[in-house]
Amino acid sequence: MRHLTATLCLTLAVLLGSAGMGWGADFQKGLDAVQRGDYTTALREWKPLAKQGVAFAQYNLGVMYANGQGVPQNYKTAVKWYRLAAEQGLALAQINLGLMYREGQGVHQNYKNVMKWFRLAAEQGNAKAQNSLGFMYDNGQGVPQNYKTAVKWYRLAAKQGDADAQFNLGVMYRKGLGVPQNDKTAVKWYKLAAEQGDADAQYNLGSMYREGQGVLQNYKTAVKWYRLAAKQGDADAQYNLGFMYHEGKGVIQDNVYAHIWWNIAASQGVKNATKNRDILAKKMTPADISKAQRLAQKCVKKSYKGC
Repeated sequence: MRHLTATLCLTLAVLLGSAGMGWGADFQKGLDAVQRGDYTTALREWKPLAKQGVAFAQYNLGVMYANGQGVPQNYKTAVKWYRLAAEQGLALAQINLGLMYREGQGVHQNYKNVMKWFRLAAEQGNAKAQNSLGFMYDNGQGVPQNYKTAVKWYRLAAKQGDADAQFNLGVMYRKGLGVPQNDKTAVKWYKLAAEQGDADAQYNLGSMYREGQGVLQNYKTAVKWYRLAAKQGDADAQYNLGFMYHEGKGVIQDNVYAHIWWNIAASQGVKNATKNRDILAKKMTPADISKAQRLAQKCVKKSYKGC
């Protein structure tokens, strides 16, 4: 499954080089207040600026209303302020307004309006918008499905270092959608995303190394990437890591650790993990099962640190 920029950019805009502007000092006072957690003061500083037409202040008010920071959460009011900033060409506001239309928050869901605002931001070179626009073409939302156009926008964002777009482009090359199928190129883009911590990319990269697709088969490297994804809570990576321990591929064969990872994956609903764990348990001593269960609980409790 490809990645959309699925959540609003709920980060306040920081304006650089505003010292020479008449409103720059007041805008900075609002930022200083936010850093102290004082959203009431930020609102007091930014609302007059927003009413004067300062796009960055309008955007920040939209974020505050969307988050419920210093004000009751109100998506309609957030949309109002995002729209005013977006109509002035502020890409951050255009993206968030597009996402509000996509989620139907404060407005009726409307994919054509999603496309409109994503495109305006994407054409300004905003990588998140470019990836999101690619996703819309990829899935035929608001436009006829067009894999080549999806690849175009994914590539523009990926070249700017956007991890979601890098992953998406890897998927397109892996499946041959909009481009000739090419596992080596898929690996290239998966690796770039994986190195930024994208769990799906890490999982896919692990599978490419395990199967020797686009790279020389290397079980140790497969385990490396599965482990990184598993520690982020990726259930499929957890299942595959259990398999690697069970088979002794890339790691020393260890039924206890196979049980640990299958047990963790099973707790996330992976049916084969439950089946394999139970079959494996019949070959283990009660002491080893108890140890595996204890370590699995400890692993999850510590958010997979030290597993």
